[in-house]
Amino acid sequence: MQLALYRYSLPFRQPLMFKGERLANREGLLVSINGQWGEIAPLPGFSTETLVEAEAESLACLSAIKRGDKATPTLPSVQFGFDCAQRLWPVNLPAPLPPYPLLQGAPAALLANLDNIVAGWGDLAPTLLKLKVARYAMEEELALIEKLATRLPTTKLILDANGGWTREDAQRFCERLPLAQIDYLEEPCAAFADTIAVAEATGVPIALDETLSRREEWYGHPQIKALVIKPTLIGSLNACEALVKRARADNLRVVISSSFESDLGLVQLARLASEWAPDEPPGLDTGHWLTGRVTNLAGEVMRENVHCLSKMENLA
Repeated sequence: MQLALYRYSLPFRQPLMFKGERLANREGLLVSINGQWGEIAPLPGFSTETLVEAEAESLACLSAIKRGDKATPTLPSVQFGFDCAQRLWPVNLPAPLPPYPLLQGAPAALLANLDNIVAGWGDLAPTLLKLKVARYAMEEELALIEKLATRLPTTKLILDANGGWTREDAQRFCERLPLAQIDYLEEPCAAFADTIAVAEATGVPIALDETLSRREEWYGHPQIKALVIKPTLIGSLNACEALVKRARADNLRVVISSSFESDLGLVQLARLASEWAPDEPPGLDTGHWLTGRVTNLAGEVMRENVHCLSKMENLA
């Protein structure tokens, strides 16, 4: 059995902010178990573990496999990577649906470039469009949403606040939204109770995201429309599948979403989306923010572009 761990660093096209942390590069790990790969890429500001911690646990898990023991990772990103590297992937899955576009950045800059953005889609405007909110002045974000709704009347808007508002600010924001064009708002507040209170007061549809990765208690509510599942943050594929089953039982949509993984991780997330939510466009439009790749066009990892941390062999 061949075992290996690699580290990658891919520059962003422009520095991005994650929970107040400015990143110029996306860094992560690639684990290989008998030629099958998994990605381990905790996202700063969102993951509970650091890359240093993930690397240490990954090496310990590979050493356990080398000894003939079972790897039992506890960190979410490591669980996800090792599960992918050891999974018996289904065959003959349907082709994944194209991801919906993601817009993020200063509203003034997006407004100034809106003509170019819309022109890039040609005659076919996207049915869904995601916009990050709760990052800039509320008036600027609302002005951008109003402009998007006017320019793209057949496009539903997904808004993602990442828990960035108080209950009062979220309610003020939602009261001014063009609700007919809002598909849902992800996590307006950090506390689940505040999110539900805002939804009840304003009628805005809600999706849960960070609530799931924090493993907080939540309950079904008529205003909850979707579960946004980020496997890198949630961890094991069993935990993700449990959420998928719960969503189906509660008649909720399932959206498989990325955490700015490399091209290798995005391909695996697209396969999971095809398996778990074949009729729902996934939230995987993050690859274009990276200037490099870890795989070639055939899907093979380009080992010359990543740094080898360990190679092991189990001869048992």
